[in-house]
Amino acid sequence: MIDQTQQLTTPQVIPPVTPAPVEVPSNAYWFVVHTYSGHENKVAATLKQRVETMGLKHKIFDIIVPTRNIVQVRHGKKEEISEKIFPGYILVKMVLADDSWLAVRTTTGVTAFVGAGNKPTPISEKEVEAILKFMKMEAPKYKSSFSVLEAVKITDGPFADFLGTINEIDEEKGKVKVLVSIFGRETPVELDFLQIKKL
Repeated sequence: MIDQTQQLTTPQVIPPVTPAPVEVPSNAYWFVVHTYSGHENKVAATLKQRVETMGLKHKIFDIIVPTRNIVQVRHGKKEEISEKIFPGYILVKMVLADDSWLAVRTTTGVTAFVGAGNKPTPISEKEVEAILKFMKMEAPKYKSSFSVLEAVKITDGPFADFLGTINEIDEEKGKVKVLVSIFGRETPVELDFLQIKKL
């Protein structure tokens, strides 16, 4: 016989605790912070850590290093790299107060806030939207290490081993127009970045 006093207990499911989203107050603005060039990511990471340890989550909300992906041709190979749109600058969304200003200003690698005189000046939401949009733009740009009027050697295609001079560069498409001397006159030939190399 089953003992009536022994009731079957179903295990209680405890819902996972999700942190409440931080309310961004209306007096929080985007500021541009100047950093040592090449230290942007490090500064952003350090500042995120400081916001945690100094308990400033209610005053500093977001830190962005504006970058975009571009395709660079190096040593005859295409590689996608993350390029900083504004080297030496990061964007910080924050409520400007003595403690939050000090937290940002005293972060290693930060040189100054961008603003009029000594006063940090916020940038408009419109400017921030434009930057964020630019960061998300689909078409990867080609970054060429070539310049107009530079002499190059063609490495591929029907004109392989010919020498020529760069006449035009289209970084958008990763193409160049090279003036090649054929039949005693300069003829423009359109080539891919990968089809030429520096002399």
